[in-house]
Amino acid sequence: MRATIHALTTAAGISALLLAGAASADYELPRTLTMTAFGTGSGGYTMMAGVGTVLQERGTSVRILPADTDVERMTPLRTGRVDYCSCAVATYFASEGVLMFAGSDWGPQPVRVVTTAVGAFGVGLGVAGDIGVETPADLRGKRIAYIRGAGPMNHNAEAYLAFGGLTWDDVEKVTFPGYGRAWDGIIDNQADAAITVTNAPPPQRLAASPRGIVWPQLDPDDTEGWERMRAVGPHFQPQTFTSGAGISEDNPWQGATFPYPIMTVKADLEDAKVAPLIRFFTEEYDSYKGTAPGNEGFALERQNMKWVVPFHDAVLEYYKEIGVWTDDMQEHQDMLVQRQEVLQNAWAEYTDSNAPSDEEQFIAGWMEARAAALESAGMDPVFR
Repeated sequence: MRATIHALTTAAGISALLLAGAASADYELPRTLTMTAFGTGSGGYTMMAGVGTVLQERGTSVRILPADTDVERMTPLRTGRVDYCSCAVATYFASEGVLMFAGSDWGPQPVRVVTTAVGAFGVGLGVAGDIGVETPADLRGKRIAYIRGAGPMNHNAEAYLAFGGLTWDDVEKVTFPGYGRAWDGIIDNQADAAITVTNAPPPQRLAASPRGIVWPQLDPDDTEGWERMRAVGPHFQPQTFTSGAGISEDNPWQGATFPYPIMTVKADLEDAKVAPLIRFFTEEYDSYKGTAPGNEGFALERQNMKWVVPFHDAVLEYYKEIGVWTDDMQEHQDMLVQRQEVLQNAWAEYTDSNAPSDEEQFIAGWMEARAAALESAGMDPVFR
């Protein structure tokens, strides 16, 4: 599963799409729209609030339900309380039925993407600037923060280590009770690095401390490094950043990111609730792009048409209509849908059998069952 970016590279192509959008803007937005999102004050919430303001000006009543955890955001979507989730990479983990979605009360979810924001922030290991690290390979033997109960964050850190040919066994794992405490630990010289986003306050604090901050460079030409990273985290994609803690136009960082937020729905959500939204996000981009930092990431040319979660059917039909959907993208979409079907079938078979009642044993058994099912279908399990 490789994440490749499809971009509209010519000004003429983009102009043609905008003209086509303007000509086809006669559509009806939903009267009401309820979604879950990150907690108030987060970037994801602010972005959705900005989009919601414009939608309300168009006559749509928007209600955003803030939630602090991935499970809290996904639960109302699964139960049908909301039709939309402004999620993070948990969309991918839910699709795969792994990490916090590997337990007996979850399993793989048939989710679909409406649109994503690929913004100006990166996701990486922020490293104390006083230990001589330039690339992920230099992290060997260093003290890396492991955050208790934060499976996705620890998984992302593992992907960065993999770029450098390392695993958790090659570094000193320092466990912290939370994200903020991990960064206090780096500043206090109890650890050397932690996973974060480049524009978050904690790495800014480290940058201002006597230790300073660096971001290990991910050489875009290091094919083997990217293959190792994507073997662990297929959701990552390369990008160059010129702003963030210790990052500037004069000191850019070649790193990685993944979409945030991700407008997520269930596969069986009716087209009528999705088609108007993808038109709005594409054709009325100029109306909402400046309403919050990061909303520029919803631009059509920033969409990754071959990411790790399939699009909703109404979205790919729209992309076909405006002429940006290719046979290669359809092949990738079909593979992702098939992957979800394999996982759904494996989950049904596993839970219908005498699955262990002990939760830890249940999860271990499920991870073995899902890996076996995917391998039988000729697919990489990624998670084991």
